[in-house]
Amino acid sequence: MTYRTVAVDGLSVFYREAGPRDAPTLLLLHGFPSSSRMYEPLLRRLAGAYHLVAPDFIGFGHSDAPNPRSFAYTFDRLADIVEAFTRVLGLSRYSLYLQDYGGPVGFRLALAHPERVPAIIVQNAVAHEDGLGPLWDTRRAFWADRPAHEAALRENILSLAATRQRHVGRDPDIAAYDPDLWTDEFAFLCRPGQDAIQTDLFYDYRTNVARYPAWQSWLRSRQPPLLVVWGRYDPSFETAEAEAYRRDVPDAEVHVLDAGHFALDVKPDEIATRLADFLARRVGRRQA
Repeated sequence: MTYRTVAVDGLSVFYREAGPRDAPTLLLLHGFPSSSRMYEPLLRRLAGAYHLVAPDFIGFGHSDAPNPRSFAYTFDRLADIVEAFTRVLGLSRYSLYLQDYGGPVGFRLALAHPERVPAIIVQNAVAHEDGLGPLWDTRRAFWADRPAHEAALRENILSLAATRQRHVGRDPDIAAYDPDLWTDEFAFLCRPGQDAIQTDLFYDYRTNVARYPAWQSWLRSRQPPLLVVWGRYDPSFETAEAEAYRRDVPDAEVHVLDAGHFALDVKPDEIATRLADFLARRVGRRQA
């Protein structure tokens, strides 16, 4: 595994990379408030047969985090940067692994360049209203009236309690969760400027919900090979979302796991095995 940075549109983008570059590529797009670090379990398990690339979004992890006054933190902009990142690295064909915020970024890439995407893997990323549970009441109120609800929104998504809850969720057995998962993420959230960055970006999340019908239509018309692996104890995204993907892609392979929002926390072996099997059957793999 290597850890690199590359200049993209005048910004420094950090990424993790593993596996031979002549193997089928898997572009792994992370969630909030994580980074490419969440994918290390897959990079370590699948590097023998696949080329895995996991960037940190601008504003996350070890990538640049410009001031919101000089950089528009929107999902359109993040997708533009990731698309430019793939050009800089010469990635012309890649299966997409989408988790949380990686979903709206990845669907933008897929709709813009469907010929580049031979398969999609969804892990707790939403493209239907089915997935938005009760926690989204506070978030919808924020979209409707930002000044009145910004303080509540920040507590809802930026506090240490919320950061921990995203990992353990409703799991009745939390002994398998490493506390470093959320304390490290919270340390990143406490960096100067992060509250403004993440609040601006989450305000833009409303544009993703508005695009759900377009993403669903694309899935129905394109019928891409689709694997859904879902942590049932996710406090933010409802399990019904996993099955909602079958409405659009009846041939989708759906697996609901005893895990939380970040299912790789506790199910890395199962996810890696299912992913390798899916990719070998639907995309191919590097031959030794």
